[in-house]
Amino acid sequence: MRKIIASLFVSLDGVAEDPDSWHFPYFNDEMGEAVGATMAGSDAMLLGRVQYQQFAAYWPSSDDEFAGFMNGQKKYVVTTTLTEATWNNTEIISGDVLGGLQALKASEGKDIAVAGSLTLVWSLLKTGLLDELQLFVHPIVVGKGRRWFDGLDNVKLRLASSETFTTGVSNQIFTPDRAA
Repeated sequence: MRKIIASLFVSLDGVAEDPDSWHFPYFNDEMGEAVGATMAGSDAMLLGRVQYQQFAAYWPSSDDEFAGFMNGQKKYVVTTTLTEATWNNTEIISGDVLGGLQALKASEGKDIAVAGSLTLVWSLLKTGLLDELQLFVHPIVVGKGRRWFDGLDNVKLRLASSETFTTGVSNQIFTPDRAA
Protein backbone atom coordinates (compact mmCIF):
# COMPACT_ATOMS: atom_id res chain seq x y z
CA MET A 1 0.00 0.00 0.00
CA ARG A 2 1.23 3.46 -0.89
CA LYS A 3 1.65 6.12 1.78
CA ILE A 4 0.36 9.69 1.59
CA ILE A 5 3.01 12.06 2.96
CA ALA A 6 2.33 15.76 3.48
CA SER A 7 5.10 18.34 3.81
CA LEU A 8 4.46 21.84 5.08
CA PHE A 9 6.64 24.89 5.64
CA VAL A 10 5.50 26.29 9.00
CA SER A 11 6.47 29.24 11.19
CA LEU A 12 6.90 28.95 14.97
CA ASP A 13 3.37 30.29 15.43
CA GLY A 14 1.99 27.61 13.09
CA VAL A 15 1.44 29.78 10.01
CA ALA A 16 1.65 27.74 6.81
CA GLU A 17 0.00 30.23 4.48
CA ASP A 18 2.08 32.06 1.86
CA PRO A 19 5.51 30.64 2.80
CA ASP A 20 7.01 32.42 -0.22
CA SER A 21 6.97 35.60 1.84
CA TRP A 22 9.03 34.21 4.77
CA HIS A 23 10.55 30.80 3.94
CA PHE A 24 13.39 31.47 1.47
CA PRO A 25 15.94 33.06 3.84
CA TYR A 26 15.97 29.71 5.69
CA PHE A 27 16.32 27.43 2.67
CA ASN A 28 19.73 25.81 2.34
CA ASP A 29 21.31 22.61 1.01
CA GLU A 30 20.27 20.64 4.10
CA MET A 31 16.63 21.51 3.59
CA GLY A 32 16.99 20.91 -0.14
CA GLU A 33 18.25 17.39 0.58
CA ALA A 34 15.33 16.68 2.95
CA VAL A 35 12.78 17.98 0.43
CA GLY A 36 14.56 16.07 -2.33
CA ALA A 37 14.46 12.83 -0.33
CA THR A 38 10.70 13.15 0.11
CA MET A 39 10.29 13.88 -3.60
CA ALA A 40 12.52 10.94 -4.57
CA GLY A 41 10.39 8.57 -2.49
CA SER A 42 7.23 9.56 -4.35
CA ASP A 43 5.99 9.13 -7.88
CA ALA A 44 2.81 11.20 -7.56
CA MET A 45 1.60 14.48 -6.05
CA LEU A 46 -1.75 15.04 -4.42
CA LEU A 47 -2.94 18.64 -4.55
CA GLY A 48 -5.91 20.67 -3.48
CA ARG A 49 -7.51 22.91 -6.09
CA VAL A 50 -5.88 26.16 -4.98
CA GLN A 51 -2.38 24.67 -4.81
CA TYR A 52 -2.95 22.98 -8.17
CA GLN A 53 -3.95 26.26 -9.80
CA GLN A 54 -0.89 28.02 -8.35
CA PHE A 55 1.48 25.27 -9.47
CA ALA A 56 -0.16 24.93 -12.91
CA ALA A 57 0.28 28.66 -13.47
CA TYR A 58 4.00 28.51 -12.64
CA TRP A 59 5.67 25.18 -13.41
CA PRO A 60 4.81 24.52 -17.07
CA SER A 61 6.73 27.62 -18.21
CA SER A 62 9.43 27.57 -15.49
CA ASP A 63 13.11 26.95 -16.11
CA ASP A 64 13.66 26.30 -12.38
CA GLU A 65 15.83 23.26 -11.59
CA PHE A 66 12.74 21.39 -10.27
CA ALA A 67 10.56 22.16 -13.32
CA GLY A 68 11.32 18.88 -15.08
CA PHE A 69 10.40 16.92 -11.98
CA MET A 70 7.24 18.91 -11.28
CA ASN A 71 6.02 18.77 -14.87
CA GLY A 72 6.81 15.07 -15.28
CA GLN A 73 5.32 13.94 -11.98
CA LYS A 74 1.87 12.34 -11.94
CA LYS A 75 -0.55 14.76 -10.28
CA TYR A 76 -3.94 14.17 -8.66
CA VAL A 77 -6.17 17.13 -7.78
CA VAL A 78 -8.85 16.81 -5.11
CA THR A 79 -11.59 19.26 -6.06
CA THR A 80 -15.33 19.78 -6.09
CA THR A 81 -15.19 22.65 -8.57
CA LEU A 82 -12.66 21.88 -11.32
CA THR A 83 -13.88 19.74 -14.18
CA GLU A 84 -10.77 19.90 -16.33
CA ALA A 85 -7.05 19.78 -15.57
CA THR A 86 -4.86 21.59 -18.10
CA TRP A 87 -1.44 20.79 -16.60
CA ASN A 88 0.01 17.67 -18.21
CA ASN A 89 -0.13 14.34 -16.40
CA THR A 90 -2.95 15.46 -14.07
CA GLU A 91 -6.12 13.64 -13.02
CA ILE A 92 -9.03 15.06 -11.04
CA ILE A 93 -10.43 13.27 -7.99
CA SER A 94 -13.99 14.42 -7.27
CA GLY A 95 -17.33 12.91 -6.34
CA ASP A 96 -16.48 10.05 -3.96
CA VAL A 97 -13.20 11.63 -2.87
CA LEU A 98 -12.69 9.26 0.07
CA GLY A 99 -13.13 6.24 -2.20
CA GLY A 100 -10.88 7.78 -4.83
CA LEU A 101 -8.12 8.42 -2.31
CA GLN A 102 -8.43 4.93 -0.84
CA ALA A 103 -8.15 3.45 -4.34
CA LEU A 104 -5.12 5.63 -5.06
CA LYS A 105 -3.40 4.45 -1.86
CA ALA A 106 -4.16 0.82 -2.79
CA SER A 107 -2.72 1.21 -6.31
CA GLU A 108 0.82 0.24 -7.33
CA GLY A 109 3.54 2.82 -6.98
CA LYS A 110 5.73 4.81 -4.64
CA ASP A 111 4.54 7.26 -1.99
CA ILE A 112 2.15 10.11 -2.80
CA ALA A 113 3.42 13.56 -1.80
CA VAL A 114 1.26 16.47 -0.67
CA ALA A 115 2.90 19.90 -0.80
CA GLY A 116 0.95 22.67 0.90
CA SER A 117 -2.80 22.31 0.34
CA LEU A 118 -3.84 22.98 3.95
CA THR A 119 -7.52 22.08 3.52
CA LEU A 120 -6.52 18.79 1.90
CA VAL A 121 -4.02 18.01 4.70
CA TRP A 122 -6.74 18.70 7.29
CA SER A 123 -9.13 16.35 5.48
CA LEU A 124 -6.50 13.63 5.21
CA LEU A 125 -5.75 13.91 8.94
CA LYS A 126 -9.43 13.88 9.91
CA THR A 127 -10.21 10.82 7.75
CA GLY A 128 -7.10 8.90 8.81
CA LEU A 129 -5.70 8.79 5.26
CA LEU A 130 -2.50 10.72 6.01
CA ASP A 131 0.39 8.40 6.81
CA GLU A 132 3.08 10.95 7.55
CA LEU A 133 3.24 14.69 8.25
CA GLN A 134 6.54 16.48 7.69
CA LEU A 135 6.75 19.94 9.21
CA PHE A 136 9.64 22.22 8.36
CA VAL A 137 9.31 24.53 11.38
CA HIS A 138 11.03 27.86 10.70
CA PRO A 139 12.42 30.02 13.53
CA ILE A 140 10.20 32.99 12.77
CA VAL A 141 6.91 34.29 14.15
CA VAL A 142 4.89 35.42 11.14
CA GLY A 143 1.95 36.72 13.17
CA LYS A 144 -0.79 36.40 10.56
CA GLY A 145 -2.09 33.87 8.08
CA ARG A 146 -3.70 30.44 8.14
CA ARG A 147 -2.10 28.10 10.61
CA TRP A 148 -1.66 24.48 9.65
CA PHE A 149 -3.66 23.24 12.64
CA ASP A 150 -6.62 25.67 12.45
CA GLY A 151 -9.79 23.64 12.04
CA LEU A 152 -8.34 20.49 13.56
CA ASP A 153 -9.25 18.99 16.89
CA ASN A 154 -8.39 15.76 18.64
CA VAL A 155 -5.83 14.66 16.03
CA LYS A 156 -3.14 12.68 17.80
CA LEU A 157 0.30 12.43 16.23
CA ARG A 158 3.52 10.72 17.24
CA LEU A 159 6.94 12.27 16.58
CA ALA A 160 8.83 9.77 14.40
CA SER A 161 11.99 11.81 13.86
CA SER A 162 13.41 15.29 14.15
CA GLU A 163 16.52 17.09 12.97
CA THR A 164 17.57 20.71 13.04
CA PHE A 165 19.32 22.40 10.14
CA THR A 166 22.04 25.02 10.55
CA THR A 167 19.49 27.72 9.67
CA GLY A 168 17.47 26.79 12.76
CA VAL A 169 14.70 25.08 10.76
CA SER A 170 13.47 21.94 12.48
CA ASN A 171 12.45 19.04 10.22
CA GLN A 172 9.84 17.18 12.26
CA ILE A 173 8.19 14.02 10.95
CA PHE A 174 4.98 12.83 12.58
CA THR A 175 2.85 9.76 12.07
CA PRO A 176 -0.75 9.28 13.21
CA ASP A 177 -1.00 7.87 16.72
CA ARG A 178 -3.56 5.20 15.86
CA ALA A 179 -3.32 3.69 19.34
CA ALA A 180 -4.61 6.86 20.98
